Amino acid sequence: MKEEQLTSNLSLPVLAEAGEVKAKAKGIFKYLGPAFIVSVAYMDPGNFGTNIAGGSKFGYNLIWVILWSNLMAIFVQILSAKLGIATGVHLPDHCGKIFSRPVNWGLWSIATVAAMATDLAEFLGGVLGFYLLFGIPLVWAALLTGIITYGICHMQKYGQRLVERIITGMVAIISIAYVWEMFLAKPDWSQVAYHVAVPMITPDGVLVAVGMLGATVMPHVIYLHSHLVQTRRTECIDDCTHHLKMAKIDVFVAMNMAFIVNAAMVIVSAAVFNGNGLDVDSIEAAYMTLQPLMGNMAAGAFGLALLASGLSSSTVGTMAGEVILSGFVGFDIPASIRRLITMIPGLAILLAGVNPMEALVYSQVSLSFALPAAIIPLMIVTNKASIMEKFKNSLLTNCVGWIIVSMILAMNAVLMYLTFTGQA
Repeated sequence: MKEEQLTSNLSLPVLAEAGEVKAKAKGIFKYLGPAFIVSVAYMDPGNFGTNIAGGSKFGYNLIWVILWSNLMAIFVQILSAKLGIATGVHLPDHCGKIFSRPVNWGLWSIATVAAMATDLAEFLGGVLGFYLLFGIPLVWAALLTGIITYGICHMQKYGQRLVERIITGMVAIISIAYVWEMFLAKPDWSQVAYHVAVPMITPDGVLVAVGMLGATVMPHVIYLHSHLVQTRRTECIDDCTHHLKMAKIDVFVAMNMAFIVNAAMVIVSAAVFNGNGLDVDSIEAAYMTLQPLMGNMAAGAFGLALLASGLSSSTVGTMAGEVILSGFVGFDIPASIRRLITMIPGLAILLAGVNPMEALVYSQVSLSFALPAAIIPLMIVTNKASIMEKFKNSLLTNCVGWIIVSMILAMNAVLMYLTFTGQA
């Protein structure tokens, strides 16, 4: 009897501790979601285009770009989430209130072009996924991609968390497919580790490196994230410190998943294409080349990841486009029209017969040039005590933020110089 009582007394603290751990885990999961929607933009078909180009042309040399870009992305997305949590208003609306009309028109124009460039890549990815996996003609694949994107966006009427679950499921498909491919490719892990740590670039690699930066740190989700976090804000009206802490965990987990996927894309391309002396210049060629080199299963995983990436990121791009078009200058355009506007460039590329791979790379380069127009307003707004109150940027945050802006501007300037001098 005494032994049973002793065992019971010993088990009580264990059960209490287990219950506490379960409660903490449940508390964290309640806040996870917005960053996973955002993370899709960091592993969209634009990333496929730039990462395949980077790996096949330059081997493992540009993996460091993925690491640095991911660190920038974590910083910027936390800042965007902080703005939405602290104020309950997204970035484009803040810009509309504090900047002059001409400045807002300029920001709106750049953001709209960036949204179109983003959706171009995402839309093409969905179309190519259907085409490669199922042999569906491009025009019908485009129609199917548009319908599914509209359908997922329509799910928002049943709550953002339903969309988060759909998108997170697609993120899981992309992650599993590419990580599995990475281990099938049997890369040189010593070279991978070396090029993650040691920056290395040549003049002819600047274009692809800037494209990789633009594909990883995406301007449209900087605007979107400050909107998405607001669904959880009702639980922290009095003190949002805990919400911000949970949002940081959300960003850290989601962005590092995106980093693993992006690194895997470069690693697979370097090991399979560059390792066999192949310079792959299209996504279709990448798919077709994987079949004889790694088998049908590997090619199928590539096509499935591309399809999931295209459909999920098209949805996220459309959501971001809606936030952008409704902010800055206060346009009140019906949601269906806003969604159609951001899809037009992708359709135009397909009808014009342009190489989708080239379109993907150049679309991501244009996003790198649009990045400062998103990050600079974010830095200005989050540094205003009248708006942010106790969440105003610290001196360290300001220093890091402006260093990031300077690095992006410098890379863009180098690309322009090399382009105009004929070296890129």
